[in-house]
Amino acid sequence: MSNIVAIVGRPNVGKSTFFNRMVGGRDAIVDEVSGVTRDRHYGVGEWNGKRFTLIDTGGYVVGSDDVFEEEIRKQVTAAIEEADLIIFVVDVETGITDMDKTVANMLRQSERKVLLAVNKVDNSMRVNDATEFYALGLGEYHCVSAINGSGTGELLDEMASELSDEDPDSNSELPRFAIVGRPNVGKSSLVNALLGEDRHIVTPVAGTTRDAIHSRYNKFGFDFMLVDTAGLRKKGKVHEDLEFYSVMRTVRAIENCDVCFLLLDAQEEFGAQDMNIFRLAQRNKKGIVILVNKWDLVQKDTHTALQYEKLIKEKIQPFTDVPILFISALTKQRIMDAMKMGVQVYENRRKKIATSVLNEWIEPVLEKYPPPAVRGLYVKIKYVTQLPIFTPTFAFFCNHPQHVKDPYKRFLENRLRESFDFTGVPINIVFRKK
Repeated sequence: MSNIVAIVGRPNVGKSTFFNRMVGGRDAIVDEVSGVTRDRHYGVGEWNGKRFTLIDTGGYVVGSDDVFEEEIRKQVTAAIEEADLIIFVVDVETGITDMDKTVANMLRQSERKVLLAVNKVDNSMRVNDATEFYALGLGEYHCVSAINGSGTGELLDEMASELSDEDPDSNSELPRFAIVGRPNVGKSSLVNALLGEDRHIVTPVAGTTRDAIHSRYNKFGFDFMLVDTAGLRKKGKVHEDLEFYSVMRTVRAIENCDVCFLLLDAQEEFGAQDMNIFRLAQRNKKGIVILVNKWDLVQKDTHTALQYEKLIKEKIQPFTDVPILFISALTKQRIMDAMKMGVQVYENRRKKIATSVLNEWIEPVLEKYPPPAVRGLYVKIKYVTQLPIFTPTFAFFCNHPQHVKDPYKRFLENRLRESFDFTGVPINIVFRKK
């Protein structure tokens, strides 16, 4: 499980440039996930052995100063509530503004650790100018330049020293299933349908985070942790596609689970938000089960489910080997089938295939469809093995790994899926020099 670090500050102080520097300019960040909403960026990374999710809270509604101010307050409130650590970015060129003072005041009253980053310090005169930011009452500050990267390494060092180590419970033997989806698709109803009766069997596990609620589900032959991201819209009306709270908790729940149940509303199309949550789970290499909820409310004939499934699979290409179940949390229709499928996908994600079995499998495949030659060079695959890591990753050893293109990798992935059943699980395929 990783810590959440939020970058806050008023518009035009260079938050996005700073984020891009932290993501693109350092080895710290291993993956950039953008577009979970139209206007926010996520980077999943590691620095000095600490994992973290970096969130840029940029992108405000353009309008009057009042709108700006309201938006900034909203985002800072959200960051204080959800993030483990906050980086407050200010601009040395403009000095302290009233808005900076307001944000600093909110941050001082919170119990969150705040790192103050004075941006645009790219010469020695500006280092002296930065001293005025002591007046914000947030203690020491870091002089950084998002444009050229100076000072960001030291800031990352201090950030890492403040973050917690892995959650001791994160290696629990029990599978972790997260219920994710946009607001109002029925996450709460599904959780209540699963946990509603016999509540004494449910044992809430005290977590160290303020994120999704973890409950142990131990009945009907199942035993797993249910990570509930439901009830995320209770913070007053927020007029955004995927509000900050929802997004932060969804990111955290996805990172902290084995299998994601992506809940859709049967009465609506598979939209951009659904797609973004799906891609986030895929990039994090989690098992995925798609549940189409409120199926009892849909007018249907014999082809309705097939047509809906076809539309979803067209959208999520090329990773289409994902189970899709049509459920109703209200009538409890097929919710046990959904749990069974979750357990199956969890087992698929943990599956290990012996090297001898893989090499027997690859021989006829290569005989029939060898890798295409590139500029007269023939790619010869010598052997294949599954790497000993938590998500299914297969290393193909060959003479010219750099010449194997994506279409052939997808071909091999499809053959693997046909032969070994990795339904619901993203597969990694890597080529290495023999």
